[in-house]
Amino acid sequence: MNKLITITLFTIVSITWGITFIAMKVAIDTIPPFFATSMRFLLTSPLLIVISYFTNTPLLFPSGQKMFQLFICIFYFSIPFSLMLYGGKYVNSTVSSIIFSITPVVILLLTVIFFKKKIYLLQSIGFILTILILSMILYQEIKVGHSYSILGICILMFSMVSHSIIYLYATKNYKNISILTFNTLPSVFSGLLLLLISMLIEHPIIYNFSSNSICAIIFLSYVSGVFGILAYFYLQKRVSAVYASIVFFIFPLITLFLNYYVYGYNIQNFQFYYVIYLMFSILLTLIPIRYIKIKKIITSIYNKSYRS
Repeated sequence: MNKLITITLFTIVSITWGITFIAMKVAIDTIPPFFATSMRFLLTSPLLIVISYFTNTPLLFPSGQKMFQLFICIFYFSIPFSLMLYGGKYVNSTVSSIIFSITPVVILLLTVIFFKKKIYLLQSIGFILTILILSMILYQEIKVGHSYSILGICILMFSMVSHSIIYLYATKNYKNISILTFNTLPSVFSGLLLLLISMLIEHPIIYNFSSNSICAIIFLSYVSGVFGILAYFYLQKRVSAVYASIVFFIFPLITLFLNYYVYGYNIQNFQFYYVIYLMFSILLTLIPIRYIKIKKIITSIYNKSYRS
């Protein structure tokens, strides 16, 4: 039963995140990015408040940690999520998903830089391969895209790195914070802040919004923003970080195939193989820890047998 629940959570998160990047593209077809992001948060936050109320989860961070809650609001929610949609205007949704699929690699690299974490040979090879293959994918996107493709890629990369830095810092220093506390009030304040910014610079005209874009916002709010995040949180509770990270190299494949069915983009062989190679290189950066442990066990058994 436990395995079935884990597989179900894994499937839900993979499919939800795969659809998310298509939904973002559909949302900004007729809705400005800042307004779309603000509506995403403002629709999500009431449900999070209700869940927090019935689970007796506090909305505020503990005393002495409230400033970080404001920091999360700006640098984890407002800026990155807005840039995610804004950058998605200029980049293929498959490429957007690929950029965010390297998040575990970036987080691991940040732990090396900031926390002096030791990495092994296979992880180093994985890092190098990830950079090379990602560069090839982005080069192809720039080659076949338009003049703003580079801008879109840079915006998405900044958004992904910002997410990774805050996530790493939070997991290292705020492990006691509930996922609901982490998301609820920052969603409220980010939604209000982005709504104000949108009114000042975008001047959204609601009559221009298509039904498809509105449905995409609803999906991003409730399915991706609440259901997907909570499902991934519970998946992390049930399996190790290595197994949970498998989600990150499954959902780009889902986005790739959905891109074909939604937008009619042809899936070139090199695109499919690039994604597969990238997923393999990401896997190399995550697996070696277990590999090293197994190697130590085998070495220990051998040494004991030899001494006896």
